Formats: sequence, C-alpha cells, structure tokens
Amino acid sequence: MGVVLAILVVFVAGAYLMLRSSKPGPVTVTSPPVTQPRTHTSTAKTTSTVAKSQVRVQVANGTTVPNLARRYTQQLLTYGWDTLPQLNGPRVSATIIYFNPNFQWAAREIATELKFPMTSVRALNGQIPVTGAASDDVVMVLGLNAAVTG
Repeated sequence: MGVVLAILVVFVAGAYLMLRSSKPGPVTVTSPPVTQPRTHTSTAKTTSTVAKSQVRVQVANGTTVPNLARRYTQQLLTYGWDTLPQLNGPRVSATIIYFNPNFQWAAREIATELKFPMTSVRALNGQIPVTGAASDDVVMVLGLNAAVTG
C-alpha cells in the first residue's frame, strides 16, 4: 500500500510540474477579413456602424428667434438624422453641439452639414443642457450665430 501511495504522489507531483512549466504554443486563428460598411464620412475619417437615421438628435432654441429650432430640426431630418421634437433651451450666444460618448463623429458631421465651426462641438460629460436630453446622442443648442446663418 505504501508503494502505491508513493507512486501516486510522484505521479501527481510530476503532472503538476508538467502543467506548470509547459507554455502553450502560439495560437493562430485565421478568418476572412471583415469589411464593415461606412455609414458616414467626416473630416476625421472615422467609421461607425450606426446609421445617421439611428442617431437621436435634439435641437433646442437658445435664442429669442421664433421657430429657429424647428427650421434646424427639419433641415437635419432632410439630411437623414433621427430628430426629436424641437424645444426651447438655455440662452447661448453661440451654437453648441453636445455629444454623448461614441457620437462625436455625429456631432462633427452635423456641424459640417450645417456649417458651424468644429469649436462648437463639445462632449456632454454628464451635463444636461436641455431637460430630458440625458439619453440623446447629440444635443444642439442654437445660439445667435444660428439665427444669422439659418
């Protein structure tokens, strides 16, 4: 019985050492290249798998100019964005285009389409500039420069 126990201990110790010292060889996985469709173009040349029609864009009027948010909401709709009902926002002197994570490309594209400078594009960083817009992908608060160009 002692011999069997000794053999068992040697076997377990040997198996432990073998498993501990063996290094797995390189694993090569080959798969065909995957091409993802480009759903937008931007000056940064980034790609996204989200279509413009699935990006929720909230436009708020930050001026006293009547129907300004409506005009921009309709314009964005014609460009293919998923626009939400326009509303009034806080007063701002210049337009700000906020974006939630992963939607900077959309905010930049909207700025380009509507001819706003890239300096108007900003991360939301947890801010809620317009009531109820916390889960929107892009929030655009129109300033006086929008009234002049719009």
